[in-house]
Parts: sequence; structure tokens; C-alpha cells
Amino acid sequence: MGSTRFAHPVSRVLSVLAVMAVLMGTVSAAPPQVIHSFDEEGGEYPDSDLVMDGAGNIYGTTVTGGDIGSGTVFQLTPSGDGWTHTVLHSFTSGADGGQPYKGVTLDPQGNLYGTAVVGGTGGACPEDGCGVIYKLTNSGGTWTQSVIYNFTGGDDGYGPGAGLTIDPRGNLYGMTPTGGAHGLGVIYQLRPQPGGDWKLSVIHTFTGGNDGGAGSAGRLLLRGGRFYGVATVGGEHGKGTAFELSRAVTGTWRLKTIYAFKGQPDAGFPYGGLRFDAAGNLYGTTYYDGAYNYGTVYRLAPEPPGNWKETVLHSFGAGSDGAGPISDVVFDAAGNLYGTTSEGGAGCGCGTIFKLAPEDDGSWTESIAHRFQGAPDGAFPYNGMVGDSQGSFYGATVHGGSHGDGSVYKFTP
Repeated sequence: MGSTRFAHPVSRVLSVLAVMAVLMGTVSAAPPQVIHSFDEEGGEYPDSDLVMDGAGNIYGTTVTGGDIGSGTVFQLTPSGDGWTHTVLHSFTSGADGGQPYKGVTLDPQGNLYGTAVVGGTGGACPEDGCGVIYKLTNSGGTWTQSVIYNFTGGDDGYGPGAGLTIDPRGNLYGMTPTGGAHGLGVIYQLRPQPGGDWKLSVIHTFTGGNDGGAGSAGRLLLRGGRFYGVATVGGEHGKGTAFELSRAVTGTWRLKTIYAFKGQPDAGFPYGGLRFDAAGNLYGTTYYDGAYNYGTVYRLAPEPPGNWKETVLHSFGAGSDGAGPISDVVFDAAGNLYGTTSEGGAGCGCGTIFKLAPEDDGSWTESIAHRFQGAPDGAFPYNGMVGDSQGSFYGATVHGGSHGDGSVYKFTP
């Protein structure tokens, strides 16, 4: 299997000298059930957020595998006591793109949108093609893939490795980690035009200064007409930023840094996206830093007049509670937070599902819902989970499963 761009490293050695006070107990939840194991033909390495439609179908992407090894878009359909896997598109790394990271976005009509980090017809980039934005149109159960934008590697950036956000008007928004005027990525808007064309506008170019650099793999979060996201590096302390992006009545866009991560013992280097709670607080994870330099879960609380206060809710310690979270988090109906760590945990160090429960005194208690064990269990969950109406969550692991090529699992707390 060929190399992939922006693949997350799994080789970091977990130090036995790390603080061992983080050896938390396991919550009383049933182990996750692997509902699909990937293989080379059907796609490999599902570094993918998942989305679910109203009928309970699950959609995502694999970075490699498929017909010629360039990745796939897949659908999982509930069928009796099992799930049916269907490849909706196999990429060629040619004009249609290749290596689609981080899944797809579903529009109200049931069409899918996503990004691929290589391929396309635009520009000259370090690898073949600068990447694309694509659409999969559903017509009576038949899916047709079309490229709606080819990145050039110029001011528009290249290698788009993040998922897309859609607004009520059907405009798409996303980020690139590289390219742009300063080489540190951009935030872009893609607007549908009469006749079926699309027009891309760069609405922010990262400088690596106080605004941060390298747009994260997490999707932009839209709330109240404003977008919220993170940049993995840069900022006042060089450890990444959280930002708010808003549009003025004049049509210009303004990015405001709402927090600059400080590094150990504070959080640092956020890869995953953000999540709101009912009170308007934002939650996320960072891959590094925290008290033990193995990542954190943090909260950003709004404070007048327009400021935000950051609190580290948990620092991972490279023990059995996991290490290196690069995903977003989800809430259950009781207000508990769930997420994944990309590595760490007992045994193979293949990652964990963790729970954070709020306490009456304002603190949060961390416990482990599952430690991934590797094939035939999942291994290395690089993404968060999506919930269904019954209180279960679904996620993907880039390795593990029956064939070792990745899995989709169902977890019921």
C-alpha cells in the first residue's frame, strides 16, 4: 500500500515513566461491536468522521483501498441483524481526486460532499494533483461523483484534508492545512452558481501569527451565523488557536482568536473540531501538552464582553486512559462527554473510548469505556463518534477489524 498524505503517526512510544495516577477504572458499558471490517477491495484506512441519515444509513470514507487503492466513499445500510457495505465511489487519484480523509457531509437532498487531498486537474503540488472538492449525487439510489472544485496550490491552498460544513443556503466551507499566500493554509467558501458551477472564495488566509496556522482536520462548526474552529499551530504561544469567524454586513470576513493555547500544563496542538453544549460552551481535544504532554480535553466558556475562558477538563497521562486525542467529542442525554484517543490504553496501545462525567463541584471525572485491542477489535480511532436516536454511538478505526484494514463500530454506553 502506498504512502498517504497527512496520515496521523502511530509510532510515538508511550513512556513507562509517565505519571501513573491516571490509571482509571472502566465504566460499566458493553464493549463496542464491530459492525464492519474493511478489506483492500472495499477500502482501507477509514480515517473518517461518520454521518448518519434519517433512515439510519452511515456514510464515510477510506483513504486507501478500493478499485485501484486510492480510497472510497462508502455506505453502511442496516439490514436485519447486520449491516450491508456498499462502495459508492472508488477514487483513481486522477481527475476525480484521491485519498479522501475525514468523511463526507450530507445535504438536505441526500447528496454527499467531501474533499480529497491529491488528484484533480489544478496546479503543481508536491504530490500528483493539489486535491479536489467533490459531490456525490443520489438519483434514485444511483450515485454519481463529480468534482466541483480543483485546488491550484496557489492562494487557494492545497491538500484539503478536512471535512466540509454546509450552511442553510447550500454554501460549503472548509479549511486546508497548507498552501495559501503564507503557505499555512486557508479557510474557504464554495458557493453554487447558476448552471451548476461553483465559485471558491478564500475568506481567511492563515499567517502563523496570532490567528494560528494549518487549519485543523476538524470541521468548522456553524452556530448563530458564526463559524468556530481551531488551527493546529501558531498563535501567541505557537501551540495553536481556537477562533470565531464572522461576516460583516459589508460582506467581509473577520477572524477573531478566542483562545491561544499555551502548552504544558495547558492544552496544545488541537487537531479535532469543536462541540457546543446547551449553555454555549465549546469543547475539544488537543493531541499534545496538558499536565503530562499526552493531550487534553478542554472547555471554552464565553464571558462578557466577548471573551472566552479555557479550562483543561482532563490531561491524558499515557497510562491506561489513552493518549493523543485528535477527534471531537459528543454528549449523551445525561450531559456526559465521550471521545476517543488515537493511541494508548492497555495492551497494544491501540486507543480508547473515554467518558467525562460532570460533578456537582464543577469538576469532571474521567473513566474508560473501552480499550481497543486490535484485530478483530478496532485499533487506533482517529475520529470521534456520531450518535443515533437510540443513544448509541458509531465510530471508525483506521486499523483493526477482522482483516486489520480498519473497522466501523457501534458503542452503547
